[in-house]
Amino acid sequence: MDRGKTVKRIGIAADILMYLLLTAQLLCVFVGVTVHEFLGMGFFACLVCHIVIKRKVILAMFRKRSTKRSGARLFSDTVTVLLLLCCVTLMLSSMGVSRIIFPWFRYVQSVSLHRYLACAALTLAVIHGGMRGYMRAKKKKRAGVLIALGAVAALSFGLFGVPYLDRHFKKVEIDYAGKVSGDKLDWQGGRTLTVYFTRLGNTDFEADVDAVSGASLLLADGRLMGNTQLLADMLCDIAGFDKTAITLTGKKYPSSYASTVFAASEEIKSNARPPIEPIDTSDCDQIILVYPLWWGTVPNPVATFLEQSSLGGKKIYLIATQGSYGFGSSADDIRELVPDAEVEEVMSIYCDDIPDSRQRLKDWLESINTAK
Repeated sequence: MDRGKTVKRIGIAADILMYLLLTAQLLCVFVGVTVHEFLGMGFFACLVCHIVIKRKVILAMFRKRSTKRSGARLFSDTVTVLLLLCCVTLMLSSMGVSRIIFPWFRYVQSVSLHRYLACAALTLAVIHGGMRGYMRAKKKKRAGVLIALGAVAALSFGLFGVPYLDRHFKKVEIDYAGKVSGDKLDWQGGRTLTVYFTRLGNTDFEADVDAVSGASLLLADGRLMGNTQLLADMLCDIAGFDKTAITLTGKKYPSSYASTVFAASEEIKSNARPPIEPIDTSDCDQIILVYPLWWGTVPNPVATFLEQSSLGGKKIYLIATQGSYGFGSSADDIRELVPDAEVEEVMSIYCDDIPDSRQRLKDWLESINTAK
C-alpha cells in the first residue's frame, strides 16, 4: 500500500476522531468526570498525531510569512495559529481542572475558562476544517456561508447548549449514610455553629421537582437536598456541631434556576437584604459558614445574616460551593460586612465534588485540632 495514502487516511481518521472527542468532551454531563478526562487524553493524542502528519504544512506556513498570500489563505493560516494556541491553553486548563489524572497540577484551575476554551477550540476547528474545503470549492460564496453557519452553531452549542443541558439534564443521586456517616472527631476548637444557605427551603419548588440542577440540588436516598446542606450534615457528623439554615421569611426564589439567577442579579445590583429568620450566635465562639457562590459572591440572604448577627470577635470559617473556581469576591465582601470578625477561607468546593468531600472536611478539622 502506498505510504502517502496510508498516512493521509490516518490523518483523516484522527481529524474526524478529534471533532467527535471534542464534542463528547463538551457533553460531560452525560459521560461523567472520569470518562471526560480520558476522552480528553484521547483528543490530545489525536491532536499530536495531526500535528506530526501536518508538520511540513505548519512549518511552511510560518516560513512563508513574507510571501504574498491571498486573503483566504491569510485568514486560514491565522485561524490555524489561533487554534494551536487555544489547544495548548486548553491542555493546560484540562490539567488544572483534572481530579483523576492530574490532581497534582495546581495551575489554570478555572472551570469556566476551561469551558470557554473548549468552546473556542470547537469553533476554530470548524472554521479550520471548513477553510480546507473552501480552498477547493468552486462556489466560494456558498462555502463561506456554510463555514459561518457551522461556526455559529459550534459557538452557540458551547456557550448556550452545553450549560442548558448541564442545568436541565444533570441528576445527582447519592446514598446519604454512605456519604455523610464515618469516623468521628473529638473536636477541640471550641463552641462551633455551622450556618448554611441553600435553595431548598428558600425556593417555591413544585411538588414534583427532582434534582436536575446539579449545581445546587441532589437526591439523597430519593429525598431532595441542597448541596450546602449535605456539607453541613457532614461537618456535624464528623464533629458533633450544631447547625442551622438561613431561611427567608418573605418572598422566596422562583423554582426555575434561570429565574433564580436573574433574581439574585437584581438583589446584588440593588444591594437588597432579604428578611430571614433570626439566628442566635451568642452561644458560639466560631461559625462555619457554608454557602454557594452567586454571581461570584455570597447570596444576599447570607449578607442579611452577617449584618444582623453579633459576630464581632468571632472567627468565621468560609466554605464556598461553586461551578467555577475559588471564592470569587465573597471573602472580601464578607470581611466588609463583618469587619470586627476574623474571617478565614477554608475551601472552595466544585459542585461535582461535593458528595465526596467528607474526608477533605475531616482533614481540615483535624488540622485545627492539631494546632490547638
